[in-house]
Amino acid sequence: MSRPAVFSVFLFVATLAAQSPDSIVFSGSLRTRAEVTNWFQGAANNDYSYGSMLLRFGIGQQTKGYDWQVEFAAPILLGLPDDAISSVGAQGQFGLGASYFAANGNSQYSGMLFAKQAFIRFKRGRQSLRLGRFEFQDGLELTPKDGTLAWLKRERLAQRLIGSFGWSDVGRSFDGAQYGWGTAKTNVTVLAAIPTRGAFQTDGWGELHTAFAYAALTRDVESARAAGDFRVFGIYYDDWRHVLKTDNRSLAARRADLDNIRIATFGAHAAGTLKTDAGTLDALVWGAGQTGRWGRLDQRSGALFAEGGWQPGVLAAVKPWLRGGYSYTSGDDNPGDNTHGTFFQMLPTPRPYARFPFFNMMNNEDVHGDLLLRPHPKVTIRSEVHGLRLTSGNDLWYAGGGAFQPWTFGFLGRATGGNRGLATLYDTSVDVIASRNASFTAYFGHAVGHSVAAGIYPLGRNANFGYLEMLLKL
Repeated sequence: MSRPAVFSVFLFVATLAAQSPDSIVFSGSLRTRAEVTNWFQGAANNDYSYGSMLLRFGIGQQTKGYDWQVEFAAPILLGLPDDAISSVGAQGQFGLGASYFAANGNSQYSGMLFAKQAFIRFKRGRQSLRLGRFEFQDGLELTPKDGTLAWLKRERLAQRLIGSFGWSDVGRSFDGAQYGWGTAKTNVTVLAAIPTRGAFQTDGWGELHTAFAYAALTRDVESARAAGDFRVFGIYYDDWRHVLKTDNRSLAARRADLDNIRIATFGAHAAGTLKTDAGTLDALVWGAGQTGRWGRLDQRSGALFAEGGWQPGVLAAVKPWLRGGYSYTSGDDNPGDNTHGTFFQMLPTPRPYARFPFFNMMNNEDVHGDLLLRPHPKVTIRSEVHGLRLTSGNDLWYAGGGAFQPWTFGFLGRATGGNRGLATLYDTSVDVIASRNASFTAYFGHAVGHSVAAGIYPLGRNANFGYLEMLLKL
């Protein structure tokens, strides 16, 4: 959405606001973060720190017949490393600081003010229609009443394929239209949109030559002891930017193929919880298959995730929650045939599933175990361990979260030399809700690299990442 279009929406909603100014709500937040990276060691600076701030402010209104919101964002990046990108082999960008630096014209300091949201939503009975610029996260169309199930949807199901990239220092929005029909237990959502720039680039004004259509049916069922959530969905994705694709073909083959990416994804999820005398049990499964065209290649790929958890009725002082699971996403075994077999993640928010985001859900197998402790209603301690390996050693080690600027593909890929063992990741986070308006987060992750990381970074195969964050809300 261009600047004139955003301001046209602003003038329109200002006219609506003038009719009932008493119901206008002002919103705002400030997030500050200090990040420290100790990347795998190679031919560039792997040890650095930087800071960021993200200010969001806006106004909105809710009435019986319509809602509207206009919100601006101002991201600021401070002290990015200017020497953390290597041209040696597949080493590339050494962590997120290097990605921010490259995305903002090789500048150590960057900032911008842009329209984050500018939409109006018309409501009539069970139906709604939202038009303009807005945020969207697939999988969150319906919020269950059950607290455990709601957590599973928010933390382990949402944004796998379409997300706002909200953890990044900029984020992304979507320009388009969203139709919804729903009751308390059933929801139908149909969405067509173009993603905005952003994510790593602080200028989030413009759109991209990329679009998608999404449709989903979600159903909740609940009883006194059990709750369940089910969704079937389909996504059609089209990228006509004609930029160099990231895949396992030779550079010459990729340069010769700037054709569109047109992929259809069909999938479903099921999640449920059960209260027993031994505690609360939970389980979820998510799967998707893909077909279409990857430029001049046929797209044939798939993904499957299964997880389970147990909240035992012991140690009430810390309320433990034990979880574990396995995820699989297909890779491409043969770079010389006519099929692209790498599962394509499109426009996700990678961070919920890769808290130290040196990997994503492409050509990846992940066996993980989690422990959550809740010693206080406002304190959550979460530790995870992930055993990571590549599905195919003939494919790449992928990272990134999709298109965010016209001239950059949005996913990084590193050749692995035929190796599959990526890393074992150990991490811990502490979240504290200090008040209604303030919260704090501390995170640290340590990756023990295996054959893939050791082959690419011969001087040091281990990596660390940590940050401290403060979020203030109006």
